[in-house]
Amino acid sequence: MDFELSDELLAVKELGREFAEKEIAPTAAADDRDHHFRRETFEKMGQLGFFGCVVPEAYGGTGLGYLAMVLLTEEVARVHSSVRVHVNTQLAPAVTLARFGTEEQKQRWIPGLVDASRIGCFAITEPDAGSDVASMSTRAVRTDGGYVLKGAKTWISNAPVADLALVYAVTDPAAAHRGLSAFMVELDRAGVRRGTLDKMGALASPTGTLDFDDVPVPADHRVGSEGQGFAMCMWQLNQTRLSCAAGALGVARAAREAAVAYANQREQFGRKIGRFQMIQDSIARMIVEEESARLLVYRAAHLADRGQPNNLEVSMAKYAAAEAAAHAADGAFKILGAYGYSTEFPVERYLRDAKSYQIVEGSSNIHKLIIAQDALGYRKANRQP
Repeated sequence: MDFELSDELLAVKELGREFAEKEIAPTAAADDRDHHFRRETFEKMGQLGFFGCVVPEAYGGTGLGYLAMVLLTEEVARVHSSVRVHVNTQLAPAVTLARFGTEEQKQRWIPGLVDASRIGCFAITEPDAGSDVASMSTRAVRTDGGYVLKGAKTWISNAPVADLALVYAVTDPAAAHRGLSAFMVELDRAGVRRGTLDKMGALASPTGTLDFDDVPVPADHRVGSEGQGFAMCMWQLNQTRLSCAAGALGVARAAREAAVAYANQREQFGRKIGRFQMIQDSIARMIVEEESARLLVYRAAHLADRGQPNNLEVSMAKYAAAEAAAHAADGAFKILGAYGYSTEFPVERYLRDAKSYQIVEGSSNIHKLIIAQDALGYRKANRQP
């Protein structure tokens, strides 16, 4: 088993680190405070290929693979987790189109998502449908030449600023989860209303609602066949969960680095606080949890690059990385004390941002269910469709 990154992947990692430190870090604190979505940073990421790692070159991508995407995502999240969200919002519609879309759909929409000339999002969650995707109520009713979309989506990253949305809706209410379908929706259409939601963390990543009031959607905007939406949604989530896990790694790393730096600088009772065993215990746990999660994330990405089933491995990676981020941020917060509580230092931001990883792209409890049910034989995570 080779744990070494290739020269190409090391170069990708370095690109991510340099970009994050030069282009994102200088304004991270201000952008978070002001809830500012920085369009120019988003566009630069597209120009450098951040959104094209898992997209074929034929559609503007680089085809570097999932591990490259993970490396870039971790470096960005280490500096500002809000900016990491951009990877998911562009990745979800692009890779779903690449796998399930027609050639015309791929040519129409993927290049703009990759080069960031168009802002994407994906709309699954509803006011009464979160982890239970099959319970969504947004309807897409057949009409002559297309569909009419009606319903409400909430907690949608990029909803206030997006140009395009991959929207999941019910086309056959009697068919339960087999009645879901997917649509690419241009958000400048009549009948689309947007709202903005405030939240605890990821403040520079706009989040909001999408309301569809009898929005006409042409038939050629449906992705895949009618009734294929649930399978597509589960496949898509497996890709974005991996990116999300990489983001959690970045936050865990940032928190651990802040704790170590402070422990080596702060003196109490005549010595550096890093000399105290309780501080050492906390830092040791941060390191082990972060490194364990990193190996799980890299393994899941490696399997994806080899085209092998990895749903179980992605759930393990997402759960481990989310918990590592939350524990590292909490530990750093305690080690820094009043400085951790202060908005003048980034640790309070790490703590707020880390909590989101225990919720988004499948909560930690959902991933524990997936892992345990696989082990018990109730529902194999890597079963073939």
